[in-house]
Amino acid sequence: MKNLQFFLPCGRGLEELLAAEVAELGGNSIVLTNSGVTCQGDLQLGYNLCMWSRLGSRVLLKLSETEVHDRYGLEKAAADYPWPDVFNERNTFAVRFNGTSETLRNTQFSAQVVKDGVVEAFRRIGANRPVVEPKHAEINIQGYLHKGIATLYLDLAGNGLHERGYRQAKGAAPIRETLAAALIVRAGLSLNCVTAAEQWPALVADPTCGSGTLLIEAAMLATDRAPGLNRTQWGFNAWRGHRAAVWNDIKAEAKQRFVAGMAACKSQFHGVDNNSEVVAAANENIRALGFTDLIKVELGDASDSWLIQRYKRAASGLLLSNPPYGARLGSELGAWLFYRNFGRQLRQGIAGWRAAILAPDESMIKAMRMRTEKKYKLNNGGIPVLLAIMNLTDAQEEFARPEVQALSNRLQKNWQQREKWATQEGVDCFRVYDADIPEFNAAIDFYAGSLVVQEYAAPKDIPEHISERRWWQVLEAVMDSLPVNPDRIFTRQRQRQKGEQQYTRFSDVSETLEVHEYNAKFLINLTDYLDTGLFLDHRLVRKDIQARSAGQRVLNLFAYTGSASVHAGLGGATEITTVDLSKTYLNWAKDNFRLNQLTINRHEFIQADCLKWLADTAADNCRQWDLIFIDPPTFSNSKRMDGVFDVQRDYLNILVNAKQLLAKNGVIIFTTNKRGFKLDEAAVKELGLHADDQTRASIPVDFAKQRAVHFCWYLTHA
Repeated sequence: MKNLQFFLPCGRGLEELLAAEVAELGGNSIVLTNSGVTCQGDLQLGYNLCMWSRLGSRVLLKLSETEVHDRYGLEKAAADYPWPDVFNERNTFAVRFNGTSETLRNTQFSAQVVKDGVVEAFRRIGANRPVVEPKHAEINIQGYLHKGIATLYLDLAGNGLHERGYRQAKGAAPIRETLAAALIVRAGLSLNCVTAAEQWPALVADPTCGSGTLLIEAAMLATDRAPGLNRTQWGFNAWRGHRAAVWNDIKAEAKQRFVAGMAACKSQFHGVDNNSEVVAAANENIRALGFTDLIKVELGDASDSWLIQRYKRAASGLLLSNPPYGARLGSELGAWLFYRNFGRQLRQGIAGWRAAILAPDESMIKAMRMRTEKKYKLNNGGIPVLLAIMNLTDAQEEFARPEVQALSNRLQKNWQQREKWATQEGVDCFRVYDADIPEFNAAIDFYAGSLVVQEYAAPKDIPEHISERRWWQVLEAVMDSLPVNPDRIFTRQRQRQKGEQQYTRFSDVSETLEVHEYNAKFLINLTDYLDTGLFLDHRLVRKDIQARSAGQRVLNLFAYTGSASVHAGLGGATEITTVDLSKTYLNWAKDNFRLNQLTINRHEFIQADCLKWLADTAADNCRQWDLIFIDPPTFSNSKRMDGVFDVQRDYLNILVNAKQLLAKNGVIIFTTNKRGFKLDEAAVKELGLHADDQTRASIPVDFAKQRAVHFCWYLTHA
């Protein structure tokens, strides 16, 4: 069989490398496509591609190409092909399909149309209908539709070529084998082991080896082991065009080359991982290939200085790494810290070494603060990743970051001023930074040894990649400037608040902490929600509530976690009524009462829609309070509320009802965080209330530079 046409799909970013590999294996008329390579050759080429391609995802043999306009044309194109010449009616088959058109918009539907056409081809000659087996078919047909042309292929590999057959056990989020091979080639090692044996370094190391894929792929390349040598299941086994003798010759040659390659290999391979189960998985995979004398994997940590010192003993080396960003590091910040610490080790330099390091994005590479020779955008199982190539021979100084330094200077200055002030004030939670420099749009709060770093939603005219870069620069400055253990830094992004989002659960892991505010204690939550449970900008308002509460009846509406109620209790209030829609936050308020040794059963905790409860209680006209604190949300459309609440629109209705509940000499403290809020003083006066603007006096020192972080009025009967 000569002049056969093949298509090898591959991960994005690998097309150029795959084309070079196909040429080396004997392919002709090579054309690069989007995520693939086409070529021509004989049957032996097809078998060689199956056995030796380290970069291709599949080997597809072209069967037919037809112009189609609708489902009927696609079915006819499939039915007209002589499928009984391809496989036996007793073989199972499956169809995959990619590509759409105006009339064929669903790939699953198109796959079914092709299946119907295949069955029709067998029915037409009086043969039995072959069985469709989606997962473990003996024959796999691949269809593509592009610009009205439908192309049908036979998948000679059957399963993806990345399934080398050695992965007995997996670590968390393993790198795909084809990408691992590409990473090694991008690091400067040739696909042709025989002609490039002298280029191989004395040691190939992976200090984040996981289940060992990078090391194994490197060892297979160094020993001239064909990636398909371990596989037994192939898509051509049931193909009527299969020539077993040709395949057996190729397999025999591959075995001989591996024996010779093992004897000639002078490199050693070393891996480290900090998870004992993952190390066990790696060693199991290594044993499956007979590489136990070649690859050593042990328990350790990539950030340990001893590791780099150990690598310096080798005359030359290649460091490969796919750090376990994501789940295994616990958080995105955990991943960033890993790359940062990893970079500190590598900056020491290792003579004669290069490095190829994979990262989820540019920010992680920049966290290493190292010079890179080249960067490549790739895909790992459909997920975009970035490969950075570095020369480790010379020690590198940590290069200057002027924009980060400016932010670091501001953070240090703020810390020195506010930490001293907070100690004198008797509080251990305060705001360190609040978008002081406009480019770095974040808030940083200190809570008794911990930091919460929140990113505000960027303006719509700021590109996403810029806001992402600035976010990591904020974290970098925090690490450089503030005396807080990195393990006690918690991050989150704060989008514009809508509806229930203000109080939506943020994380599944709880990290709680006790903080102090004057003589009050509060439980805060650093992880579970967008807000911690204590609004720091209302500190002075709560302090004044305590000062006014002796012998008073206090009503706290929209109470959240009851911090104002706690201050009222510590101030000697005789009766405290705490109202909130959320049972979770009312229970939190009760915990705060217990923490301050306040008797819960002497006071009321009411779960209710505050607007409805306020209206109903005012209508009853049977209760009054001396101090009413009202801090409503800016906006809410909670399903548990009647209608939609907007503070600018609805605040007068609140005040109308609150006035009915206010004792003769009482005071309403009304606050809101809505930017640009306007209080209609004339309308308030018509209600029979006098409004005293206490906004400036109610904003504490750590929020003084933030324009109108909240508004505050004290209202009394006119």
